[in-house]
Amino acid sequence: MTARSARPLIGVTGRRFRMELIRGGHPAYGERQTDSFFTDFAERIADAGGVPVMLPYDADPEALGDWLSGLVVTGGQDVHPRWWGGDESVVGDIDPLLDPMVHDPARDAFEIALTRVALSRGTPLLGVCRGMQVLNVARGGTLVADLPSGPVRHLMSVGPLSDGDPGHQVTFKAGTIAQKVFGDRLVTNSWHHQAVDRCGDGLVATGHTSDGVIESIEIPGHPVLGVQWHPEWMVRNDGALQWIVDAAADRR
Repeated sequence: MTARSARPLIGVTGRRFRMELIRGGHPAYGERQTDSFFTDFAERIADAGGVPVMLPYDADPEALGDWLSGLVVTGGQDVHPRWWGGDESVVGDIDPLLDPMVHDPARDAFEIALTRVALSRGTPLLGVCRGMQVLNVARGGTLVADLPSGPVRHLMSVGPLSDGDPGHQVTFKAGTIAQKVFGDRLVTNSWHHQAVDRCGDGLVATGHTSDGVIESIEIPGHPVLGVQWHPEWMVRNDGALQWIVDAAADRR
């Protein structure tokens, strides 16, 4: 198979934690660390025609830029407020290797650097939930630290898989990547308590819920898309992961 006909290589970020958190693991492995991402990403990228590869923190972002055809920055814990000028007093001292839901400075540094490399090289990029916020922060944007309760529920009480509550409908601006992929409106799932506040350099908000929360961002004229919901956990295929594979294939 030639390089031209090869399927696009899509990098997928994830979390790092100690093996002792895995139920049933051998205790001798407890202090060792493992990297992971949800296999829903891998399955849907593969189904879309791409080759999913996991990206550990140890990989050099510039070197990854030489190989990747596309990048997916996945969901997870909050981005540390030091990256976007938030209140650092809310950050505890729990080791992220022992609790994969607390702030992880190593993950932040890796994903922000990798995002900047992808943007500088024109590598198609999809940011999912936290990944959308990483994209915004990497361009100097800010975040809403904690969304107040309101008419639209953004932190669902049920787990995946889910297409979301009918009240969580996102409306997209005409002529944007989001509108071309998702249509004028889309009901989505939602598992987040933070959101994009001020968009970073070059980014524009292209999708909102009725309460004004930003649900998608883009850089006009570039293959860059951030979505606040989880396309990998939508029961129906919303097209986001097909978009990143297609954009990566078109770039090669």
